[in-house]
Amino acid sequence: MIPTPFRALSLSIIGCATLLTGCASGPKIITNQDPSVNFGNYRTFGFMSDLDTNKDKYQSLTSQYFKTAAIGELEARGYTQSSNPDMLVNFNVVTEEKTRTTQTPTAGGYYGYRGYGAWGGYGGYETTVTQYTEGTVNVDLVDAKKSQLIWEGVVIGKITDEVRENLQAACYQVITEVFARYPYVAGNPTPQPLPGAKK
Repeated sequence: MIPTPFRALSLSIIGCATLLTGCASGPKIITNQDPSVNFGNYRTFGFMSDLDTNKDKYQSLTSQYFKTAAIGELEARGYTQSSNPDMLVNFNVVTEEKTRTTQTPTAGGYYGYRGYGAWGGYGGYETTVTQYTEGTVNVDLVDAKKSQLIWEGVVIGKITDEVRENLQAACYQVITEVFARYPYVAGNPTPQPLPGAKK
């Protein structure tokens, strides 16, 4: 079973609005892991000395928010933060401008105004072009001794104005979404049931 503190923490943050996507379906989340790794070997964690989300000379707000959220998630799973950790955490964010084109039928002809649509030849299509920013967040777990990636979670979603205006909540939400797919607790090599998974 996943520890009770983990479930309570996840529920409290998941209660926030989904900020990353701007749609009800939620962000796209992908996870991968090294199948040869024994996750029971990991009990402590720390952060990469130079996180990919930092600026050249200082720690960014994004890094600070990600770290705070990750500490809560990992400690809820029994891991202890250490200056000599078994596992290191890294974050990376990439943004890309996207264009989406959609076509919707337009009502035409005599029956169009009544909501029945037009008979063939009377109607047409309206083309709408929407520009938006897509963000990809990587959360990497790295074996500290081997400098080897052991698990990664990737979140892909639309970055809205609401996200930019509520950066802290958005960062917490992203980390919660990622670690909801992380199936291990400290010192246990057996994957645990994920929240919402079918029994």
